[in-house]
Amino acid sequence: MSRPLTVLVVDDEALARSRLRTLLGDCTQPAAQCLGEATNGAQALAWLQHHLADVVLVDIHMPGADGLSLARALAGLTAPPVVVFVTAHAEHALQAFELDAVDYLTKPVRLERLQSALQKVERFRQSRQALEPDLTDEFLIVPGRGRLERLPLSQVLYLKAELKYLTVGTATATHLLEGSLSEQEQRHGNRFIRIHRNALVARSALRALDRHEVGPDGSGWAVRLHGLAESLPVSRRQLAAVREAFGT
Repeated sequence: MSRPLTVLVVDDEALARSRLRTLLGDCTQPAAQCLGEATNGAQALAWLQHHLADVVLVDIHMPGADGLSLARALAGLTAPPVVVFVTAHAEHALQAFELDAVDYLTKPVRLERLQSALQKVERFRQSRQALEPDLTDEFLIVPGRGRLERLPLSQVLYLKAELKYLTVGTATATHLLEGSLSEQEQRHGNRFIRIHRNALVARSALRALDRHEVGPDGSGWAVRLHGLAESLPVSRRQLAAVREAFGT
């Protein structure tokens, strides 16, 4: 069974938000979970800086940044949430679909109509996942540019344990991530191999196993990764597993 769709409800009327939250709780195919509410586009963007949602249910006429402005802003994000407009004004439908909205609901919203819209959202997500599996399926959630971002695992070269955080390294940047190395190894062991008690590296990025300066643990080996200038030391305990990964 797939997980429930996560939803942000954006409407300046409290009663309308409450109504949508109740309807979302009654949806089953697919199920949906309202994670947050906002009263205008600016609040919605602020919320999305710290949370991720599959779909945004948004009114059009709101004080401040309206729903159309929000949809334009979301279109510029990497893997943005899907937009479904929920409004009392039917005359904006053409403009809404020009902004790639998946559906356009008119108030008062019926459960059957909302369920139909969420089914469209689910089909859209599945088609996007088929085209971009690394982006929509296997990724890490990392802070970046004032918001949380999806970092595809295909771009991650290594993860290093640093006190309470993990340093996530790509060919062009590093990110800090809360959590443990063991947790990431358990989740993504098919993609990464442990080379040290405090480091995992991408199996697909392994390029060479070289003699190296003997480290504190007595190891004299290090791996080179595609796209990374520095070599990363291999501990004596992990050397056999790394050799096996290279087929030696």
